[in-house]
Amino acid sequence: MPSLSKKSQAMPPSPIRKLVPYAEAAKKRGVQVIHLNIGQPDIKTPEVALQAIRSLRLEVLEYSRSEGNESYRTKLAAYYGAHGIAVTPEQILVTTGGSEALSFVMGCIADPGDEIIIPEPFYANYNGFAMANGVKVVPIASSLEDNFALPPIETFESYITPRTRAILLCNPGNPTGYLYTPEEIRKLADLVKKHDLFLVADEVYREFAYDGKKHHSILQEPGLDPYAVMVDSVSKRYSMCGARIGCIVSRNPDLVHSALKFAQARLSPPTLAQIASEAALETPQAYFDEVIGEYSARRDLLLEELSRIPGVRVAKPQGAFYCMVELPVGDADHFAQWLLEEFQWEGATVMVAPAAGFYATPGLGTREVRIAYVLEQDLLKKAVRILGEALKKYPG
Repeated sequence: MPSLSKKSQAMPPSPIRKLVPYAEAAKKRGVQVIHLNIGQPDIKTPEVALQAIRSLRLEVLEYSRSEGNESYRTKLAAYYGAHGIAVTPEQILVTTGGSEALSFVMGCIADPGDEIIIPEPFYANYNGFAMANGVKVVPIASSLEDNFALPPIETFESYITPRTRAILLCNPGNPTGYLYTPEEIRKLADLVKKHDLFLVADEVYREFAYDGKKHHSILQEPGLDPYAVMVDSVSKRYSMCGARIGCIVSRNPDLVHSALKFAQARLSPPTLAQIASEAALETPQAYFDEVIGEYSARRDLLLEELSRIPGVRVAKPQGAFYCMVELPVGDADHFAQWLLEEFQWEGATVMVAPAAGFYATPGLGTREVRIAYVLEQDLLKKAVRILGEALKKYPG
């Protein structure tokens, strides 16, 4: 039998999806599985986006341009301009989701063996994108004790080597919900300019900031144009995860030109989804006000309910819709699987994402899980009750 590549064998499984077979088996046994493991919002997609698809009258479903439809990029530039980010349509490249955007960026800025510094825990698929591009992830651990704030800038500098090509962060953070302050962004900006590195920011949760806080983009930092690369997506902003539309935004013309070559190699992003995404830009502000209010209420409810469970510690998210939770268990991976295989309370159980997969440093996150508070409040309250009952009975 022919052997598979070493790269394919080293590719890490998703901590978000690897327990799906156990969840499906539980459902077949008649157990209700409440999904806290994945960031799939139950918020309705804006009607303006859905109507754009319903009203289409196409005779041929054509390719789009490799960089994305010009009309969509023009409206995206206007959207960013309204949020204090001045860019042109030529500085935007549409991708098949934020995932493809990140993979393209890694391919553009790093050769095999090069390094990208990332504060951990981080979105688990960064590991996969790096592996696919032959890039080494250099993690710098942040801590639940300070809500996973940016580690000291001196620590970042101490990890820079001749192979370092970039610093990557998610803002607000997945899985932590941490919202980086303007001061933290400025420290990183000064560091990448000093060492001639790229600063890559995954800003797909930019709208979701709570407690009166505001998101600060790397593209709002003066003097950072050659270094700054922003990645974005419609998935969370408009509850359109299935559209698979994202983008790369940069004022560095060489970076955009290089990314276009990767885009041409895969031909084009989805045509129908771009039409829906362009229409979604007409979503009224009232939609976001309502959604942010709902997520803020869900966060507060989740934190209150978790605080009632003995031995549980949780960081307070300031953005996105995730939180990292430390459980009184020895192995969160085993606990998460046990929940699906062996436990139910009043006919239901919960599915969580074990947090070790959100770290690159072995041994970190083994007692933590990520919870996505993307469910309506009564169901979220029930899920935490189930979690508490499970911890009383868990043998580990």
